Amino acid sequence: MQRVARAEVRVPDGAAGERVVGRIARGLVLLVGFTHGDGDDALAWMADKVLGLRVFADAQDKMNRDVVEAGGALLVVSQFTLYGDARRGRRPSFVDAARPEHAVPLYEQFVARLRARGVQVETGEFGAMMQVELVNDGPVTLWLER
Repeated sequence: MQRVARAEVRVPDGAAGERVVGRIARGLVLLVGFTHGDGDDALAWMADKVLGLRVFADAQDKMNRDVVEAGGALLVVSQFTLYGDARRGRRPSFVDAARPEHAVPLYEQFVARLRARGVQVETGEFGAMMQVELVNDGPVTLWLER
């Protein structure tokens, strides 16, 4: 999770070059990966955690406001490479990353949970080659794992 001043995701679009599939101003970029054991409990915990974390400044410049209080948005980008294991050899192993048939429904449910809470949510395109451009604000970057 990164607090950003702005961010966008582009995907290749053939002869047209690239197209923007998600864009936010101030908010949080969530690089999201799933593993085999993830399910509804993990999604509920993560949605609550992301929306409840006080990482935006209040009037006294203290990190005391959550993304909704700060009027921010979310950009959720699937990233299976978060579960890459590079401890051995020269090529990462992705055996801990959930297969698409498990990960796609989890990703969609996670996005739906966030949207149901009234926050603006933009997304990347699951499984696509994406270019993520962001301006990290702070910088503030947190690794969230249950």
